[in-house]
Amino acid sequence: MLALATFTVPILGSFLTLIADRFAGWLRNLLAVLVVSATFVLCLSLIPFAPRAQATILGPMLIPGLDLSLIVDGLGVLVATMASFIGLLIVFYSLGYMGEDVHLGEYYFLIVLFLGAMMGLVLSNNLLMMYIFWETTALCSWRLIGFFRVPEHLRNADTALMMTVFGSFFMLIGMEMIWHDAGTLTLTALRGKSVSDLALFFIFLGILTKSAQVPLQVWLPAAGVAPSPVTALLHAAVLVIIGVFAFARIFVGTFGLPQGWQSPTFIVAVTTIIVAGGAALVENNAKRVLAYSTLGQLAYVYLGLATGTVIGVAGGLAFLLAHSFAKAGLFLCVGIVEKSTHTRDLRKMGGLLNRMPLTAIAFALCALTIAGIPPTAGFFGKLMIVVGVLQADAAPYAAVAVFGGFLTLAYMLRLFNGMFLGAEQVQDIKEGTPIMLATVLVFAVLSMAIGVAIPSVLKPVNVVVAQLLR
Repeated sequence: MLALATFTVPILGSFLTLIADRFAGWLRNLLAVLVVSATFVLCLSLIPFAPRAQATILGPMLIPGLDLSLIVDGLGVLVATMASFIGLLIVFYSLGYMGEDVHLGEYYFLIVLFLGAMMGLVLSNNLLMMYIFWETTALCSWRLIGFFRVPEHLRNADTALMMTVFGSFFMLIGMEMIWHDAGTLTLTALRGKSVSDLALFFIFLGILTKSAQVPLQVWLPAAGVAPSPVTALLHAAVLVIIGVFAFARIFVGTFGLPQGWQSPTFIVAVTTIIVAGGAALVENNAKRVLAYSTLGQLAYVYLGLATGTVIGVAGGLAFLLAHSFAKAGLFLCVGIVEKSTHTRDLRKMGGLLNRMPLTAIAFALCALTIAGIPPTAGFFGKLMIVVGVLQADAAPYAAVAVFGGFLTLAYMLRLFNGMFLGAEQVQDIKEGTPIMLATVLVFAVLSMAIGVAIPSVLKPVNVVVAQLLR
Protein backbone atom coordinates (compact mmCIF):
# COMPACT_ATOMS: atom_id res chain seq x y z
CA MET A 1 0.00 0.00 0.00
CA LEU A 2 2.93 2.34 0.63
CA ALA A 3 4.21 1.62 -2.89
CA LEU A 4 0.77 2.30 -4.33
CA ALA A 5 0.53 5.57 -2.43
CA THR A 6 3.98 6.62 -3.63
CA PHE A 7 2.72 7.22 -7.16
CA THR A 8 -1.03 7.75 -6.60
CA VAL A 9 -0.42 10.66 -4.20
CA PRO A 10 1.52 12.80 -6.73
CA ILE A 11 -0.72 11.80 -9.64
CA LEU A 12 -3.90 12.77 -7.79
CA GLY A 13 -2.12 15.71 -6.18
CA SER A 14 -1.18 17.11 -9.59
CA PHE A 15 -4.86 17.53 -10.43
CA LEU A 16 -5.48 19.16 -7.04
CA THR A 17 -2.78 21.77 -7.81
CA LEU A 18 -4.58 22.52 -11.05
CA ILE A 19 -7.84 23.06 -9.14
CA ALA A 20 -6.08 25.14 -6.46
CA ASP A 21 -4.72 27.43 -9.17
CA ARG A 22 -8.31 28.56 -9.80
CA PHE A 23 -8.50 29.96 -6.28
CA ALA A 24 -5.07 31.38 -5.37
CA GLY A 25 -1.47 31.18 -6.54
CA TRP A 26 -0.14 30.74 -3.00
CA LEU A 27 -2.49 27.79 -2.45
CA ARG A 28 -1.32 26.14 -5.69
CA ASN A 29 2.34 26.60 -4.73
CA LEU A 30 1.79 25.33 -1.20
CA LEU A 31 -0.08 22.29 -2.45
CA ALA A 32 2.66 21.48 -4.97
CA VAL A 33 5.30 21.61 -2.22
CA LEU A 34 3.19 19.48 0.13
CA VAL A 35 2.43 16.83 -2.50
CA VAL A 36 6.05 16.48 -3.60
CA SER A 37 7.20 16.47 0.05
CA ALA A 38 4.72 13.69 0.80
CA THR A 39 6.04 11.75 -2.18
CA PHE A 40 9.58 12.03 -0.87
CA VAL A 41 8.50 10.89 2.62
CA LEU A 42 6.68 7.91 1.10
CA CYS A 43 9.85 6.97 -0.81
CA LEU A 44 11.82 7.14 2.43
CA SER A 45 9.26 4.89 4.09
CA LEU A 46 9.96 2.22 1.45
CA ILE A 47 13.68 2.00 2.26
CA PRO A 48 13.31 -0.64 5.04
CA PHE A 49 11.44 -2.90 2.58
CA ALA A 50 13.99 -2.59 -0.24
CA PRO A 51 16.33 -5.44 0.85
CA ARG A 52 13.43 -7.93 0.64
CA ALA A 53 12.83 -7.17 -3.07
CA GLN A 54 9.17 -8.00 -2.57
CA ALA A 55 6.78 -8.13 -5.53
CA THR A 56 3.00 -8.12 -5.23
CA ILE A 57 -0.02 -8.02 -7.55
CA LEU A 58 -2.90 -5.81 -6.47
CA GLY A 59 -6.14 -6.99 -8.02
CA PRO A 60 -6.96 -9.00 -11.16
CA MET A 61 -5.50 -8.59 -14.64
CA LEU A 62 -7.04 -5.48 -16.20
CA ILE A 63 -6.40 -6.38 -19.84
CA PRO A 64 -4.30 -9.22 -21.32
CA GLY A 65 -0.76 -8.66 -20.06
CA LEU A 66 -1.55 -5.72 -17.76
CA ASP A 67 -1.91 -6.10 -14.02
CA LEU A 68 -1.15 -3.76 -11.14
CA SER A 69 2.05 -5.56 -10.19
CA LEU A 70 4.48 -3.63 -8.01
CA ILE A 71 8.00 -4.39 -6.83
CA VAL A 72 9.76 -2.72 -3.93
CA ASP A 73 13.46 -3.48 -4.37
CA GLY A 74 16.76 -1.66 -4.05
CA LEU A 75 16.84 -0.34 -7.61
CA GLY A 76 13.31 1.07 -7.59
CA VAL A 77 13.58 2.61 -4.13
CA LEU A 78 17.01 4.11 -4.87
CA VAL A 79 15.83 5.82 -8.05
CA ALA A 80 12.47 6.84 -6.56
CA THR A 81 14.06 8.42 -3.48
CA MET A 82 16.68 10.22 -5.56
CA ALA A 83 14.15 11.52 -8.10
CA SER A 84 11.61 12.65 -5.48
CA PHE A 85 14.24 14.53 -3.47
CA ILE A 86 15.59 16.29 -6.57
CA GLY A 87 12.03 17.01 -7.65
CA LEU A 88 11.29 18.56 -4.26
CA LEU A 89 14.30 20.89 -4.48
CA ILE A 90 13.37 21.83 -8.05
CA VAL A 91 9.85 22.77 -6.92
CA PHE A 92 11.36 25.01 -4.23
CA TYR A 93 13.68 26.58 -6.82
CA SER A 94 10.70 27.15 -9.11
CA LEU A 95 9.05 29.30 -6.45
CA GLY A 96 11.85 31.82 -6.90
CA TYR A 97 12.50 31.32 -10.61
CA MET A 98 9.10 31.19 -12.31
CA GLY A 99 7.75 34.46 -10.91
CA GLU A 100 4.13 35.17 -11.85
CA ASP A 101 3.79 33.49 -15.24
CA VAL A 102 0.15 33.19 -16.28
CA HIS A 103 0.53 29.48 -16.98
CA LEU A 104 1.89 28.45 -13.57
CA GLY A 105 -1.12 26.26 -12.88
CA GLU A 106 -0.21 24.14 -15.88
CA TYR A 107 3.48 24.24 -14.90
CA TYR A 108 3.04 22.80 -11.40
CA PHE A 109 0.43 20.33 -12.61
CA LEU A 110 2.88 18.91 -15.17
CA ILE A 111 5.85 18.89 -12.77
CA VAL A 112 3.95 16.95 -10.10
CA LEU A 113 2.33 14.60 -12.63
CA PHE A 114 5.76 14.02 -14.19
CA LEU A 115 7.12 13.01 -10.79
CA GLY A 116 4.15 10.74 -10.12
CA ALA A 117 4.65 8.95 -13.45
CA MET A 118 8.31 8.48 -12.56
CA MET A 119 7.37 6.90 -9.23
CA GLY A 120 4.91 4.56 -10.92
CA LEU A 121 7.46 3.52 -13.54
CA VAL A 122 10.27 2.64 -11.12
CA LEU A 123 7.95 0.64 -8.85
CA SER A 124 6.20 -1.24 -11.68
CA ASN A 125 6.72 -4.99 -11.96
CA ASN A 126 4.83 -5.19 -15.25
CA LEU A 127 6.24 -4.15 -18.62
CA LEU A 128 2.96 -2.77 -19.95
CA MET A 129 2.41 -0.78 -16.77
CA MET A 130 5.94 0.61 -17.17
CA TYR A 131 5.05 1.59 -20.73
CA ILE A 132 1.96 3.54 -19.63
CA PHE A 133 3.99 5.59 -17.17
CA TRP A 134 6.79 5.89 -19.75
CA GLU A 135 4.42 7.57 -22.20
CA THR A 136 2.97 9.79 -19.49
CA THR A 137 6.43 11.27 -18.92
CA ALA A 138 6.75 11.86 -22.68
CA LEU A 139 3.51 13.85 -22.76
CA CYS A 140 4.50 15.90 -19.70
CA SER A 141 7.93 16.69 -21.14
CA TRP A 142 6.34 17.73 -24.44
CA ARG A 143 4.23 20.40 -22.76
CA LEU A 144 7.04 21.50 -20.43
CA ILE A 145 9.63 21.90 -23.20
CA GLY A 146 7.23 24.15 -25.11
CA PHE A 147 6.04 25.90 -21.95
CA PHE A 148 6.86 29.46 -23.14
CA ARG A 149 4.78 29.00 -26.32
CA VAL A 150 7.50 30.43 -28.57
CA PRO A 151 7.22 28.87 -32.08
CA GLU A 152 10.81 27.58 -31.99
CA HIS A 153 10.21 26.08 -28.56
CA LEU A 154 7.07 24.36 -29.77
CA ARG A 155 8.96 22.84 -32.71
CA ASN A 156 11.63 21.54 -30.33
CA ALA A 157 8.94 20.10 -28.07
CA ASP A 158 7.31 18.37 -31.03
CA THR A 159 10.68 16.93 -32.06
CA ALA A 160 11.22 15.54 -28.57
CA LEU A 161 7.76 13.99 -28.52
CA MET A 162 8.07 12.45 -31.98
CA MET A 163 11.53 11.03 -31.28
CA THR A 164 10.64 9.49 -27.92
CA VAL A 165 7.27 8.17 -29.13
CA PHE A 166 9.05 6.68 -32.15
CA GLY A 167 11.28 4.71 -29.77
CA SER A 168 8.46 3.72 -27.44
CA PHE A 169 6.42 2.44 -30.41
CA PHE A 170 9.10 -0.15 -31.08
CA MET A 171 9.28 -0.84 -27.35
CA LEU A 172 5.57 -1.65 -27.35
CA ILE A 173 6.09 -4.06 -30.26
CA GLY A 174 8.85 -5.75 -28.29
CA MET A 175 6.56 -6.14 -25.29
CA GLU A 176 3.90 -7.71 -27.49
CA MET A 177 6.48 -10.19 -28.75
CA ILE A 178 7.50 -11.03 -25.18
CA TRP A 179 3.82 -11.60 -24.30
CA HIS A 180 3.58 -13.95 -27.28
CA ASP A 181 6.75 -15.83 -26.30
CA ALA A 182 6.33 -16.04 -22.53
CA GLY A 183 2.63 -15.48 -21.84
CA THR A 184 3.37 -12.85 -19.19
CA LEU A 185 4.70 -9.32 -18.90
CA THR A 186 5.43 -9.53 -15.17
CA LEU A 187 9.15 -8.94 -14.71
CA THR A 188 9.70 -11.30 -11.80
CA ALA A 189 7.94 -14.08 -13.74
CA LEU A 190 10.10 -13.38 -16.80
CA ARG A 191 13.38 -13.99 -15.00
CA GLY A 192 15.17 -16.91 -16.59
CA LYS A 193 12.70 -17.19 -19.47
CA SER A 194 13.89 -17.23 -23.08
CA VAL A 195 12.44 -14.53 -25.32
CA SER A 196 13.16 -13.31 -28.84
CA ASP A 197 16.34 -11.27 -29.33
CA LEU A 198 14.34 -9.12 -31.75
CA ALA A 199 11.86 -8.28 -28.99
CA LEU A 200 14.72 -7.23 -26.73
CA PHE A 201 16.26 -5.19 -29.56
CA PHE A 202 13.02 -3.23 -30.00
CA ILE A 203 12.93 -2.51 -26.26
CA PHE A 204 16.59 -1.52 -26.35
CA LEU A 205 15.84 0.91 -29.19
CA GLY A 206 13.17 2.61 -27.09
CA ILE A 207 15.55 2.87 -24.15
CA LEU A 208 18.31 4.45 -26.25
CA THR A 209 15.82 6.96 -27.66
CA LYS A 210 14.64 8.06 -24.23
CA SER A 211 18.24 8.41 -23.00
CA ALA A 212 19.23 10.23 -26.22
CA GLN A 213 22.20 8.02 -27.00
CA VAL A 214 23.90 8.22 -30.41
CA PRO A 215 22.43 8.24 -33.05
CA LEU A 216 19.10 9.13 -31.38
CA GLN A 217 20.35 12.15 -29.46
CA VAL A 218 19.14 15.09 -31.52
CA TRP A 219 16.05 15.90 -29.46
CA LEU A 220 17.67 16.38 -26.04
CA PRO A 221 19.95 19.42 -26.68
CA ALA A 222 17.00 21.16 -28.36
CA ALA A 223 14.94 20.59 -25.19
CA GLY A 224 17.08 23.19 -23.41
CA VAL A 225 14.61 25.89 -24.44
CA ALA A 226 12.42 24.81 -21.52
CA PRO A 227 12.54 26.75 -18.22
CA SER A 228 15.72 25.93 -16.28
CA PRO A 229 13.89 24.00 -13.51
CA VAL A 230 12.37 21.84 -16.25
CA THR A 231 15.72 21.15 -17.91
CA ALA A 232 17.13 20.20 -14.51
CA LEU A 233 14.19 17.85 -14.01
CA LEU A 234 14.58 16.29 -17.47
CA HIS A 235 18.35 15.84 -17.30
CA ALA A 236 18.85 15.01 -13.64
CA ALA A 237 15.77 13.54 -12.04
CA VAL A 238 13.34 12.01 -14.46
CA LEU A 239 13.33 11.83 -18.21
CA VAL A 240 16.71 10.57 -19.38
CA ILE A 241 17.25 8.57 -16.18
CA ILE A 242 14.17 6.53 -17.08
CA GLY A 243 16.14 4.96 -19.92
CA VAL A 244 19.04 4.01 -17.64
CA PHE A 245 16.60 2.61 -15.09
CA ALA A 246 14.77 0.54 -17.72
CA PHE A 247 18.08 -0.83 -19.01
CA ALA A 248 19.07 -1.90 -15.49
CA ARG A 249 15.64 -3.35 -14.73
CA ILE A 250 15.20 -5.26 -18.01
CA PHE A 251 18.68 -6.05 -19.32
CA VAL A 252 20.58 -6.43 -16.06
CA GLY A 253 17.95 -7.59 -13.58
CA THR A 254 15.54 -9.62 -15.73
CA PHE A 255 16.96 -11.03 -18.97
CA GLY A 256 20.60 -10.04 -18.96
CA LEU A 257 22.31 -8.84 -22.11
CA PRO A 258 21.83 -11.38 -24.92
CA GLN A 259 24.86 -13.19 -26.23
CA GLY A 260 27.02 -10.90 -28.36
CA TRP A 261 25.31 -7.66 -27.28
CA GLN A 262 28.01 -6.43 -24.91
CA SER A 263 30.41 -5.09 -27.55
CA PRO A 264 27.71 -3.23 -29.54
CA THR A 265 26.46 -1.67 -26.29
CA PHE A 266 30.01 -0.60 -25.45
CA ILE A 267 30.38 0.90 -28.93
CA VAL A 268 27.19 2.94 -28.58
CA ALA A 269 28.30 4.17 -25.14
CA VAL A 270 31.85 5.22 -26.05
CA THR A 271 30.67 6.78 -29.33
CA THR A 272 28.16 8.85 -27.37
CA ILE A 273 30.90 9.88 -24.91
CA ILE A 274 33.16 11.16 -27.70
CA VAL A 275 30.44 12.76 -29.86
CA ALA A 276 28.82 14.50 -26.89
CA GLY A 277 32.19 15.67 -25.54
CA GLY A 278 33.23 17.07 -28.90
CA ALA A 279 29.90 18.88 -29.35
CA ALA A 280 30.11 20.38 -25.86
CA LEU A 281 33.59 21.75 -26.60
CA VAL A 282 32.36 23.88 -29.53
CA GLU A 283 28.85 24.81 -28.32
CA ASN A 284 28.31 28.39 -27.09
CA ASN A 285 24.84 27.94 -25.58
CA ALA A 286 25.45 27.14 -21.90
CA LYS A 287 22.36 24.95 -21.52
CA ARG A 288 23.18 23.00 -24.69
CA VAL A 289 26.69 22.36 -23.34
CA LEU A 290 25.12 20.81 -20.25
CA ALA A 291 22.67 18.86 -22.43
CA TYR A 292 25.54 17.33 -24.41
CA SER A 293 27.22 16.61 -21.10
CA THR A 294 24.16 14.64 -20.00
CA LEU A 295 24.39 12.46 -23.12
CA GLY A 296 28.03 11.64 -22.47
CA GLN A 297 27.75 11.11 -18.73
CA LEU A 298 24.77 8.75 -19.01
CA ALA A 299 26.82 6.79 -21.54
CA TYR A 300 29.25 6.06 -18.70
CA VAL A 301 26.36 4.59 -16.72
CA TYR A 302 25.41 2.36 -19.67
CA LEU A 303 29.05 1.33 -19.96
CA GLY A 304 29.11 0.23 -16.32
CA LEU A 305 25.77 -1.59 -16.45
CA ALA A 306 26.73 -3.42 -19.67
CA THR A 307 29.86 -4.91 -18.08
CA GLY A 308 27.74 -7.28 -16.01
CA THR A 309 30.44 -7.15 -13.33
CA VAL A 310 29.78 -6.26 -9.72
CA ILE A 311 32.19 -3.33 -9.68
CA GLY A 312 31.04 -2.03 -13.07
CA VAL A 313 27.33 -2.10 -12.19
CA ALA A 314 28.01 -0.60 -8.75
CA GLY A 315 30.11 2.14 -10.35
CA GLY A 316 27.37 2.90 -12.86
CA LEU A 317 24.74 3.28 -10.14
CA ALA A 318 27.04 5.33 -7.89
CA PHE A 319 27.88 7.65 -10.77
CA LEU A 320 24.20 7.94 -11.68
CA LEU A 321 23.49 9.15 -8.15
CA ALA A 322 26.35 11.66 -8.22
CA HIS A 323 25.50 12.87 -11.72
CA SER A 324 21.85 13.46 -10.83
CA PHE A 325 22.62 15.81 -7.95
CA ALA A 326 25.49 17.58 -9.71
CA LYS A 327 23.74 18.02 -13.07
CA ALA A 328 20.61 19.39 -11.37
CA GLY A 329 22.84 21.91 -9.60
CA LEU A 330 24.57 22.91 -12.85
CA PHE A 331 21.33 23.52 -14.73
CA LEU A 332 19.89 25.54 -11.87
CA CYS A 333 23.10 27.61 -11.64
CA VAL A 334 22.84 28.36 -15.36
CA GLY A 335 19.21 29.27 -14.72
CA ILE A 336 20.31 31.90 -12.17
CA VAL A 337 22.88 33.29 -14.61
CA GLU A 338 20.38 33.33 -17.48
CA LYS A 339 17.74 35.10 -15.39
CA SER A 340 20.24 37.83 -14.48
CA THR A 341 21.99 38.26 -17.84
CA HIS A 342 19.05 37.35 -20.11
CA THR A 343 21.35 35.23 -22.28
CA ARG A 344 22.69 31.68 -22.54
CA ASP A 345 25.46 32.64 -24.96
CA LEU A 346 28.91 32.18 -23.43
CA ARG A 347 30.27 34.89 -25.73
CA LYS A 348 27.99 37.42 -24.05
CA MET A 349 28.80 36.43 -20.47
CA GLY A 350 32.04 36.55 -18.50
CA GLY A 351 33.31 38.17 -15.32
CA LEU A 352 30.38 37.04 -13.19
CA LEU A 353 32.52 35.62 -10.38
CA ASN A 354 32.63 38.90 -8.46
CA ARG A 355 28.94 39.56 -8.99
CA MET A 356 27.65 36.02 -8.35
CA PRO A 357 30.20 34.31 -6.04
CA LEU A 358 27.79 31.82 -4.45
CA THR A 359 26.46 30.68 -7.82
CA ALA A 360 30.04 30.34 -9.08
CA ILE A 361 31.06 28.22 -6.08
CA ALA A 362 28.04 25.95 -6.43
CA PHE A 363 28.68 25.58 -10.16
CA ALA A 364 32.36 24.75 -9.60
CA LEU A 365 31.63 22.05 -7.02
CA CYS A 366 29.01 20.40 -9.22
CA ALA A 367 31.30 20.61 -12.25
CA LEU A 368 34.11 18.87 -10.35
CA THR A 369 31.76 15.97 -9.64
CA ILE A 370 30.73 15.64 -13.30
CA ALA A 371 34.35 15.86 -14.45
CA GLY A 372 35.32 13.10 -12.01
CA ILE A 373 37.96 14.98 -10.03
CA PRO A 374 39.07 13.22 -6.78
CA PRO A 375 37.67 12.92 -4.16
CA THR A 376 34.22 13.45 -5.68
CA ALA A 377 31.76 10.61 -6.22
CA GLY A 378 32.14 11.23 -9.95
CA PHE A 379 35.75 10.10 -9.70
CA PHE A 380 34.97 6.94 -7.75
CA GLY A 381 32.02 6.07 -9.98
CA LYS A 382 33.97 6.49 -13.21
CA LEU A 383 36.95 4.63 -11.78
CA MET A 384 34.76 1.65 -10.89
CA ILE A 385 33.17 1.75 -14.35
CA VAL A 386 36.58 1.68 -16.06
CA VAL A 387 37.71 -1.20 -13.82
CA GLY A 388 34.50 -3.07 -14.66
CA VAL A 389 35.15 -2.59 -18.38
CA LEU A 390 38.69 -3.91 -17.92
CA GLN A 391 37.30 -6.94 -16.06
CA ALA A 392 35.06 -7.53 -19.09
CA ASP A 393 38.23 -7.78 -21.24
CA ALA A 394 37.40 -4.60 -23.15
CA ALA A 395 40.51 -2.48 -22.60
CA PRO A 396 40.07 -0.32 -25.78
CA TYR A 397 36.65 0.84 -24.55
CA ALA A 398 38.13 1.60 -21.13
CA ALA A 399 40.79 3.75 -22.81
CA VAL A 400 38.13 5.71 -24.69
CA ALA A 401 36.20 6.19 -21.45
CA VAL A 402 39.30 7.64 -19.78
CA PHE A 403 39.84 9.98 -22.75
CA GLY A 404 36.20 11.03 -22.44
CA GLY A 405 36.94 12.06 -18.87
CA PHE A 406 39.53 14.56 -20.13
CA LEU A 407 36.98 15.89 -22.64
CA THR A 408 34.51 16.37 -19.78
CA LEU A 409 37.07 18.32 -17.76
CA ALA A 410 37.91 20.47 -20.79
CA TYR A 411 34.35 21.56 -21.57
CA MET A 412 33.50 22.09 -17.91
CA LEU A 413 36.53 24.41 -17.56
CA ARG A 414 35.48 26.20 -20.75
CA LEU A 415 31.94 26.63 -19.42
CA PHE A 416 33.10 27.98 -16.06
CA ASN A 417 35.58 30.31 -17.73
CA GLY A 418 32.98 31.59 -20.19
CA MET A 419 30.50 32.48 -17.47
CA PHE A 420 32.49 33.50 -14.43
CA LEU A 421 36.02 34.56 -15.51
CA GLY A 422 37.37 37.18 -17.89
CA ALA A 423 36.03 40.66 -18.55
CA GLU A 424 32.51 41.62 -17.53
CA GLN A 425 30.11 41.55 -20.48
CA VAL A 426 26.93 42.52 -18.64
CA GLN A 427 26.43 45.20 -15.99
CA ASP A 428 24.06 45.43 -13.01
CA ILE A 429 24.19 41.70 -12.27
CA LYS A 430 23.10 40.32 -8.93
CA GLU A 431 22.73 36.91 -7.33
CA GLY A 432 19.55 34.88 -7.54
CA THR A 433 16.84 34.91 -4.89
CA PRO A 434 17.66 33.31 -1.52
CA ILE A 435 15.56 30.22 -2.25
CA MET A 436 17.29 29.72 -5.62
CA LEU A 437 20.76 30.10 -4.07
CA ALA A 438 19.88 27.76 -1.21
CA THR A 439 18.76 25.11 -3.70
CA VAL A 440 21.92 25.18 -5.81
CA LEU A 441 24.12 25.19 -2.71
CA VAL A 442 22.31 22.12 -1.38
CA PHE A 443 22.96 20.32 -4.66
CA ALA A 444 26.63 21.38 -4.58
CA VAL A 445 27.14 20.21 -1.01
CA LEU A 446 25.37 16.91 -1.65
CA SER A 447 27.35 16.21 -4.82
CA MET A 448 30.60 16.65 -2.84
CA ALA A 449 29.32 14.86 0.27
CA ILE A 450 28.53 11.71 -1.72
CA GLY A 451 32.21 11.47 -2.65
CA VAL A 452 33.43 12.04 0.89
CA ALA A 453 31.00 9.42 2.20
CA ILE A 454 31.50 7.01 -0.69
CA PRO A 455 32.06 3.90 1.55
CA SER A 456 28.67 4.51 3.17
CA VAL A 457 27.04 5.26 -0.19
CA LEU A 458 28.32 2.02 -1.69
CA LYS A 459 26.65 -0.10 1.00
CA PRO A 460 23.09 0.39 -0.28
CA VAL A 461 24.39 0.42 -3.86
CA ASN A 462 25.91 -3.02 -3.32
CA VAL A 463 22.54 -4.27 -2.06
CA VAL A 464 21.00 -3.08 -5.33
CA VAL A 465 23.75 -4.75 -7.36
CA ALA A 466 23.33 -8.04 -5.49
CA GLN A 467 19.59 -8.04 -6.27
CA LEU A 468 20.17 -7.23 -9.95
CA LEU A 469 22.86 -9.84 -10.54
CA ARG A 470 21.48 -12.67 -8.43
